[in-house]
Amino acid sequence: MSLKNRIKEKKAKIGVIGLGYVGLPLAVAFARAGFSVTGIDADEEKLEKANKGESYISDVKGSILKPLVKKGRLKATGDYRVLKRIEVVNICVPTPVTKSKEPDISFITSAARGIAKFLRPGMLIVLRSTTYPGTTEEVVLPILESSGLKAGKDFYLSFSPERVDPGNKKWTIKNTPLIVGGVTPECTRLSRQLFQKIADKVITVSSPRVAEMEKLLENIFRGVNIALVNELAQLSDRMGIDIWEVVKAASTKPFGFMSFSPGPGVGGHCIPCDPVYLSWKAKEYDFYTNFITLAAETNENMPYYVLSKIIWALGEEGKGIAGSKVLVLGAAFKKDINDLRYSPSLKVIELLEEKKAKVFYNDPFIPLLKRGGRVLKSSPLSRNFLRRIDCVAILTDHSSYNYSWITENASLIVDTINATEKVNAKKKKI
Repeated sequence: MSLKNRIKEKKAKIGVIGLGYVGLPLAVAFARAGFSVTGIDADEEKLEKANKGESYISDVKGSILKPLVKKGRLKATGDYRVLKRIEVVNICVPTPVTKSKEPDISFITSAARGIAKFLRPGMLIVLRSTTYPGTTEEVVLPILESSGLKAGKDFYLSFSPERVDPGNKKWTIKNTPLIVGGVTPECTRLSRQLFQKIADKVITVSSPRVAEMEKLLENIFRGVNIALVNELAQLSDRMGIDIWEVVKAASTKPFGFMSFSPGPGVGGHCIPCDPVYLSWKAKEYDFYTNFITLAAETNENMPYYVLSKIIWALGEEGKGIAGSKVLVLGAAFKKDINDLRYSPSLKVIELLEEKKAKVFYNDPFIPLLKRGGRVLKSSPLSRNFLRRIDCVAILTDHSSYNYSWITENASLIVDTINATEKVNAKKKKI
């Protein structure tokens, strides 16, 4: 039976390499659709939890994962030899940046080499990790074809960017349109047929490079607009203007304006990393993405701006930063999730520690923070604890926080995200 028919009848065995924030939800989506799914990951803790049906991703409920594991629909392993029985492989590995701000696609190349060892005629490979245009055809394709098989003839290869928004309950894999671009028309058609089993709408583009660039455009668009409002927030602060009131007023315009809010920086995997990937690749064409790079620099500077506001606020109280007790409220990069990737809170904590502040943090989703060989525990919020703190810095607006109660009991608050907007009393503290 051809792979096309096996996909149609949901008999094709699916593999997902990388069981993180992208891979695990994808594996669950295929398993719920009726496919047999095997996840591959190097993290022993993830493998153990996945095989017990215990979710470690906020977007995947254990009540959904556990039955799939019990039914044998989903299992996890660290052994690439399972690919001998797999017909469709999705690559969902991390694509971070190095300390010197260069793309690190080592996880992609490692996954491709692992697949190449077990590649056989009729297999479909889909790269889903965000990366620079050309990765699928210039990096993954040669590694796979080193097996002696040819893409479009012996096996199929496509790029389909993940569009996961952690914590977003409205837009999921199922109802978010999915993009696919294959190295040949048949690769595209087969990939489209596959993803139609889990997504309501699948849009095809002419090549993997278009799909790769499309993903970067999505996130760079957000990054640039966040940088714009972050810059205006700093200017408004100097001018004595409430930037959130400005944004709220501008948002009343029914056309030509899209609302973005300022904050302590940008986090998550995509927005901090994507500009780096595109800027690096652009240099190959003697092109410099000055506008995009400037926006990234503005966003990266926001934790330093937050530090300056904390120092200024403490100074107004006659206190210096050294020795002051500062509580960072929220460690995750966005509300109501446990995702720490590139969270600006981590940078703010680092900067505060460098200034010799006594730093505490609280996050209901992240009980522990590993900091250079030591572990910080999330401090439980209590009236007595808050009253001993010199400054509370609100960096993540988790829904569980009672901002009126926090404002009542804290002596000083630096609110970077307008979480206290609806707090009417004791505004002078903020």
